[in-house]
Amino acid sequence: MSASFADSKPHYELLDGLRGVAALVVIWYHLFEGFATSPVDQRFNHGYLAVDFFFILSGFVVGYAYDDRWRRRTLTLGGFVKRRLIRLHPMVVLGAVLGAVTFCLQGRVQWDGTQVAISAVVLALVLHLFLIPAVPGSAPEVRGNGEMYPLNGPVWSLFFEYLGNLLYLLFLRRLPTRWLAGFVAVAGLGLAAFALGNGSGYGHLGVGWSLAGNNLPGGLLRLLFAFPMGLLLSRIFRPVAVRGAFWICAAAIVLLLGLPYVGSGSMPQWNGLYDTLCVVVLFPLLVWLGASGRATDRCTSRICMFLGDISYPVYVIHYPFLYLFFAWLWSGEAIPFAKAWPVAAGLFVGVILLARLVLKVYDEPVRRWLTRRFLTRR
Repeated sequence: MSASFADSKPHYELLDGLRGVAALVVIWYHLFEGFATSPVDQRFNHGYLAVDFFFILSGFVVGYAYDDRWRRRTLTLGGFVKRRLIRLHPMVVLGAVLGAVTFCLQGRVQWDGTQVAISAVVLALVLHLFLIPAVPGSAPEVRGNGEMYPLNGPVWSLFFEYLGNLLYLLFLRRLPTRWLAGFVAVAGLGLAAFALGNGSGYGHLGVGWSLAGNNLPGGLLRLLFAFPMGLLLSRIFRPVAVRGAFWICAAAIVLLLGLPYVGSGSMPQWNGLYDTLCVVVLFPLLVWLGASGRATDRCTSRICMFLGDISYPVYVIHYPFLYLFFAWLWSGEAIPFAKAWPVAAGLFVGVILLARLVLKVYDEPVRRWLTRRFLTRR
């Protein structure tokens, strides 16, 4: 979600800023994937939990923006679907095109060097445009590592985001608050059991990006807890007095998402416990604090607006360029971080600048046109 294009209500500006902080942390998490041999030895380790934070934020914002419209009967099923598609899908399209272009620039080869036919790339692009997952081992799974969206891996979370919106439309919005709280509690127990029971194989919740193994059920559990939890928070929210909420919460997000693997690979339940505490306890608390706070100075307000605006473009566009970064890292003898960090830092800054450009030149104009075309009454 972006700070731009409020549907009708004012945004929680601190939540916009925190979304941007989490999106920037995700870039570094993915950059450090290039220097790790497994999820256990990755230095900047828990960035995958940003997805759970995003889901909670999304549920909170959707409930805040739309719940009372259903009660006042000012929103239709079709109107809700159109609004969500207009908000989310233009960047999905751009991310797919960028992924196809960078894959071709990389030489249309899988990680093991196998050449990929251009027809398979086109098929992968078409599936991506409609958010249809690629089956592992099929022709459109062009990178050969099992990603649902091999042209732009992180888009898997948007697949689940769409499922969350559909679940809200058909079911969650109708639940009384006490029943919604029960649903969240049951889903939280399921998520904890998955994490503590080592459902991922590494004692973490970094699942959902593939149709292989336990990824799909794990991803569904992440969504089924986090999105309804955000919706529940929007219903029961009462602000608390907190000073410096943005800076406190931003520092907490960086720390929680950047912490190394907890414990060792031989005892994955410790990392599973950490992930569970973050998602079930700490992230809802951070959303509550962020929604309670207000920017008390112009600088903080501008930072939050900027971060909120670029958060979604940053998340969608960064990984196609990381594919090129990984190809460079692994083109011969593996390049260590001590030598690669200037390129990594340049990529980080470049993605931020490009995200801002994309927002102003593509995303906002396209959404304006679509809003006039499909939502404005004639």
